[in-house]
Amino acid sequence: MKSHDQLHTGKLYDADNESLISEQTNCLERLYDFNMTRPSEGDLRAKMLREMFAEIGEDCYIEPPLRSNWGGRHVHFGNHVYANFNLTLVDDTHIFVGDYTLFGPNVIIATASHPLPPELRSPALQYNMPVHIGRNCWIGAGAIILPGVTIGSNSVIGAGSVVTSDIPPNVVAVGNPCKVLRQIGDADREKLAHRLKKD
Repeated sequence: MKSHDQLHTGKLYDADNESLISEQTNCLERLYDFNMTRPSEGDLRAKMLREMFAEIGEDCYIEPPLRSNWGGRHVHFGNHVYANFNLTLVDDTHIFVGDYTLFGPNVIIATASHPLPPELRSPALQYNMPVHIGRNCWIGAGAIILPGVTIGSNSVIGAGSVVTSDIPPNVVAVGNPCKVLRQIGDADREKLAHRLKKD
């Protein structure tokens, strides 16, 4: 098995592997260049993201600075994804994000984890679990999404939440640990209609 393939097995591997570090450094060099672009260089940013990410759809926008362990190499964005500044992608394995999903500032999505027994952490052993975020989600500012989590389509994650387990579709979920608060439904539509009427 090649060194890079170990990232995606869910098994323990040596994160200090020289071959991995060399690959990762190349990705981080490109990420550095992306973060140094000027606000007027939107076309250049879009081109760079297409080269950096595993997949990125149409009309995606990421506000620098972007933080990413592998510079987006294992990140799959659908179409029309928006990310405000300081999105952190710990993309040691795959992160999947559906169309029209929104990220507030300072969101963290982590796929990497380390073993609990202390004798296994000192040699820099780790394992990774993918994260799946559905279509048309809204992830509030400062939310943290932990390894292996799936968030269903149309769900809203409240600001500052720590998502430790799966969240179903079409709900508002908040807190630490993040729990389902309620379904999104007609009351939300009525409340929005009332606000629009006021304007």
